Amino acid sequence: MQDGQGHTKETKLTLKEVIAMGIGGMVGGGIFSVLGLAIAQAGHAAPFAFAFGGIIALLTGLSYARLGAVFQSSGGSFTFLEHAFENQNVAAMGGWLLLAGYIGTMSLYAYTFGVYGGAMLGDNGNSIVVHHFLETLILLTFLGVNLYGIKASGSSELMIVTVKMIILFLFSVIGLFYVKEDHILPVFNQGYSGVVMAAALIFVAYEGFELIPNAINEMEDPQRNLKPAIIWSIAITSTIYILVSSVAVGNLLPEEISRYKEYALAVAAKPFLGDAGFLLIGLAALFSTASAINATMFGTARLGMIMATEKALPKAFGFRRKQNNIPWVSLVVITSCTVVFVNLADLTIISSFASSTFLLIFTLINFSAWRLRRTIGGYPLIPLLGMVLSLSSWLALIYYLWNTNEKNLLWIGAIYIGVCSAEFLICQRRFLFKKNYNKVDR
Repeated sequence: MQDGQGHTKETKLTLKEVIAMGIGGMVGGGIFSVLGLAIAQAGHAAPFAFAFGGIIALLTGLSYARLGAVFQSSGGSFTFLEHAFENQNVAAMGGWLLLAGYIGTMSLYAYTFGVYGGAMLGDNGNSIVVHHFLETLILLTFLGVNLYGIKASGSSELMIVTVKMIILFLFSVIGLFYVKEDHILPVFNQGYSGVVMAAALIFVAYEGFELIPNAINEMEDPQRNLKPAIIWSIAITSTIYILVSSVAVGNLLPEEISRYKEYALAVAAKPFLGDAGFLLIGLAALFSTASAINATMFGTARLGMIMATEKALPKAFGFRRKQNNIPWVSLVVITSCTVVFVNLADLTIISSFASSTFLLIFTLINFSAWRLRRTIGGYPLIPLLGMVLSLSSWLALIYYLWNTNEKNLLWIGAIYIGVCSAEFLICQRRFLFKKNYNKVDR
């Protein structure tokens, strides 16, 4: 028996598979690369930074659950913004930001793949050529995979995430027995503000759960499963992050974190698991980032196609191959932008840009949920608190970049100006003449 979307019950995603999708999106590469950044900012209190980020993600996840249950669409965030704001340029600009954020996220995954791949090849990050080659190769590989039309099923994603969680959980449980007291005390050795700065800088590690509402038409009993899928995926991911960061802090010296910042997690496994631990975490990072690139690339291209049908992107983004209905223009353009960005930027720029973008998007989504509170129901204080915390974290990140790295801030500002310009100049909304059009319509 088929539903209105042409899916049989057997092919629909179960609750476990949807939870795996959310966890896979979040643990796709973030924790493997941004852990060193978190410890550098928050010191011994890095686990609190991940916990704070988890709180923001959970509040925002509840907003996504309410919006997704009422406005069931694979357009996700873009669709929610369309319903929340009368001015469709706001939704279109939010969609552009979302695309830019996913490009930043895929850049982070590809960067992480290059770093861990290089480390496992023995160059320990010394060969820039190897790093750039690997990060470009993995992106082009999955561009080919997606153009060909291969897509992982829900069951395979569940298997991938299960293996990844087992590795990280074993790392955490075993590592806790080797934590050194002088490595974790005093807890707030770099001040309380460092926790907020770290949470804002590495917030991209929680990007991924917002992909769950996009798959609402492919899941079993969405009205019942959407909310628990989001909550469980964030809760499990937060727990893993807190445990992993606690073990890393308790086993690494500051100079080791500074030296191996980009693959600190693999180095943290060495004190109690030796070279085998380094290899195990390295393989988990490669496997994780590769699967995350594949899933994110497919979803981002699909978002671009949906935006094109709503005239929020040029029509070419909606062009699809006749053989397999793949939005090939969207795939090629998005992947090309990712290749350029990841080869020009460093880890701090990539992480700060992606985190900044998703903090802005989550601010808009929480605000949308609050504006539509009479339509979607729920407690209005939840989206309001989520909006305040998201916006406050974004402001903290901007303040941090202003004081420590103006170059990164200029990068982010330039990209945002480009996004705004693209909406006004490329899209078919003709914002500047909207009032005149309205007068003619009347």
